[in-house]
Amino acid sequence: MQTPPDTSSYKHWYLIHSKPREEEVARTNLERQGYTVYLPLCKLLRRRLGRRIHAVGPLFPRYLFIRLESGIDDWRPIRSTKGVATLVRFGMEPARVPRTLIETLMARADPAGVHVLPGKEFKPGAPVRIMEGVMHDYDAIFLARSAHDRVILLLDIIGKQVRIEVEAAHIEAR
Repeated sequence: MQTPPDTSSYKHWYLIHSKPREEEVARTNLERQGYTVYLPLCKLLRRRLGRRIHAVGPLFPRYLFIRLESGIDDWRPIRSTKGVATLVRFGMEPARVPRTLIETLMARADPAGVHVLPGKEFKPGAPVRIMEGVMHDYDAIFLARSAHDRVILLLDIIGKQVRIEVEAAHIEAR
């Protein structure tokens, strides 16, 4: 008895452009229609009510990937799916994404499917701005990393340089 050919090898990944901040809506509605969709997520810091909070959001804002087989899958409902702006095209052809890219993205995600991006690296002497805490909006000079997720800064207060330690997430490059 002969086994049927593996049709999954005929499927390719394509790029979907979603409506603003509707990547999750597009993913959910495409999956409800039976499509295979991949929305890479990452951990990030967002500002809410003047404070920074940890959140999970799209790795590529407004983009997600869909797996389709040309000539077999019905592509027509994709454009009218809630949350989808369009199927990305180069000329008349849909933008095909290399399978290896999707496999690499999936392999680099944690078990929950979320990418943990490396933190910002500052060189000693780099100018930074403190974005939260008691010293909010002060400019400082980066000296070094200290304990877990903390940094040592040099702050000029009334003509005197003072070393302070703050959370690494609370500083930005100036």
